[in-house]
Amino acid sequence: MMGRQDIDQLALRLVSLVPPGLAQAHEDLRANFRDVLTQGLRRLELVTREEFDVQSQVLARTRARVDELERRVARLEAEAVTRGVQQ
Repeated sequence: MMGRQDIDQLALRLVSLVPPGLAQAHEDLRANFRDVLTQGLRRLELVTREEFDVQSQVLARTRARVDELERRVARLEAEAVTRGVQQ
C-alpha cells in the first residue's frame, strides 16, 4: 500500500496544479487532498506485496495438502472395495 510519504507527495503534485491565484489555500487543499487519498486507498482494501506473497505460499501449501488427502481417501476407498466393505 502507499505510504504516508507517497500520499503526501501525490497531494503536493495535486496542489501544484491549482492556479497561482489560490496560493493562500494551498495548505488547506494539500490537507484535503491527503485525507481524500488516504480514505480512498483504505476503502480499496489493498495488501502489500509481502502479505500477498505470504498468502500465496499458504494457499500453495494448502492445495498440496488437499491433493495429498484426496489421494489418501481414494486409496482407502479402493482398499475398502477390495475387502468387500461397501459404504
